[in-house]
Amino acid sequence: QVQLVESGGGLVQAGGSLRLSCAASGGTFSMSAMGWFRQAPGKEREFVAAINYSGLITHYTDSVKGRFTISRDNVKNTVYLQMNSLKPEDTAVYYCAFRLSKMGSRSFDYDYWGQGTQVTVSS
Repeated sequence: QVQLVESGGGLVQAGGSLRLSCAASGGTFSMSAMGWFRQAPGKEREFVAAINYSGLITHYTDSVKGRFTISRDNVKNTVYLQMNSLKPEDTAVYYCAFRLSKMGSRSFDYDYWGQGTQVTVSS
C-alpha cells in the first residue's frame, strides 16, 4: 500500500512562492510516475503537472507553464512542486498522486493519492 503525505502549503501573497513536497512510502517510487492535481472550492479536480519515473520528462497544464516546476528525488522518495509568481486563481487544495505506469494528466490515471495541502494566494 502506497502512502503519500503532502506538505508545504500555506497562505502567500500574489506574486509569492511556495514549494510543495510529497513524501511517498510503501511502493516502488523510483519506478512510478507522479502527478500534482488541485481542486478549488466548487470546481472539479484538475491536472497541474506530472513527471516520469526518471524525472527527465515533465508535463504541465498551460496555466502554470513557466511558473511551476515539478521535480523528484528518487533517493528521498519525494516529489516537489515549486510554485512561483502565484496568482489568486492558484488557490486550491493540492494533491499528489502516484501511478504505477507512465505519467498521465487524468485523475483516473493514478493509483494512489495524498490527503492534500491547502494553498491560498491573497490578492
